[in-house]
Amino acid sequence: MPFNERRAQILDVASEFFAENGLAGQTRQLAEKCGISQRLLYRFFPTKEDLLKEVYDQEILGAFKAVWFVELQDRTRPVSERLDAFYRDYLRSTLTRKWLRLFLYASLAEAKMAPDYISAIVMQLLETVMREVAHERGVDLPEDPALLREMAWTLHGAISHYAIRRHIYQSSLSLSEDQVVSMHVRVFLAGFEDMVKMCVGR
Repeated sequence: MPFNERRAQILDVASEFFAENGLAGQTRQLAEKCGISQRLLYRFFPTKEDLLKEVYDQEILGAFKAVWFVELQDRTRPVSERLDAFYRDYLRSTLTRKWLRLFLYASLAEAKMAPDYISAIVMQLLETVMREVAHERGVDLPEDPALLREMAWTLHGAISHYAIRRHIYQSSLSLSEDQVVSMHVRVFLAGFEDMVKMCVGR
């Protein structure tokens, strides 16, 4: 098998392996899963850290679509419609069982995957959500970025925890994902003005 094809195959197996076994999973066991020797594994990925970095780039970062930022800022559509569309797609293509397990294992291992993802992508996402809702509602936002993000977490965190309940706890399975997303979006929008007023002390 050509080098690049074999490397891609190992990476796919590795992402499943670490999602099931955590980042402490042994490369010897991973090599066995791949049907190769540990020595050959290290020809493709010189260190375990190199391999985990590739898993992060492919599975954690790679699941986020840059076009979502464009679509969230398309002011020709109502913000409720944009949020519904984004979070439905985000649930299906990012907040999957494998993604969540990798992300949670990375957090528990105090690896840089989770903090890097939050600082590189989620912070920008939270600010975008707040800015777009405020624009449509004609609401002035506080200047403190930390405060803006915390307000946006009330929606993003609710959706993320729903995914954890669904894929990790195997609960909250009776309702459709679309129905749950619409519920959380509408609760967020209904309380948006009051939340901002409370946070700015007015």
